Amino acid sequence: MLSKKMQGALNKQINAETYSAYLYLSMAAHAKSLGLDGFENWFRAQVQEELVHAMKFFDYVNERGGRVTLTAIDAPPAAWKSPLAVFEATLKHEQHVTSLINKLVDLAVAESDHATANMLQWFVAEQVEEEATADGIRQKLALVGDRGNALYMIDRELATRVFTPPAAAQE
Repeated sequence: MLSKKMQGALNKQINAETYSAYLYLSMAAHAKSLGLDGFENWFRAQVQEELVHAMKFFDYVNERGGRVTLTAIDAPPAAWKSPLAVFEATLKHEQHVTSLINKLVDLAVAESDHATANMLQWFVAEQVEEEATADGIRQKLALVGDRGNALYMIDRELATRVFTPPAAAQE
């Protein structure tokens, strides 16, 4: 059984993960408006990944006898000044999500909620990957600047991303 405090924190995380999907959908729309179909593809895959994250929290709250309470999702930004700015914002957002996950781990430990602390370890590892991926793309974009041919190559690379749900989400 989840404590009321943990239940509330996990419900806030469901909202945060859903906001992440909404943010990345906005970034996909922005990329599409610039003719960057590969960037759009990458962000659409990211949307799916974030929705899987939200559902993992949703299912966990229910499995532990809690009550999921959904709240309004904030509107994300709609435009960025450059592809680099989009990935700077992506990295900053992923760092924010990492801090949210870390706070959940801290709360689980403080409450001796070992089941939740254990479940959260998947998210801790996931955030390491999320930050590294976003930063890698950001670094490439910073390196190439506004050179169109290099941006075209990065766009082609991002077009190859295919979303594959994690094994636990396929059950």
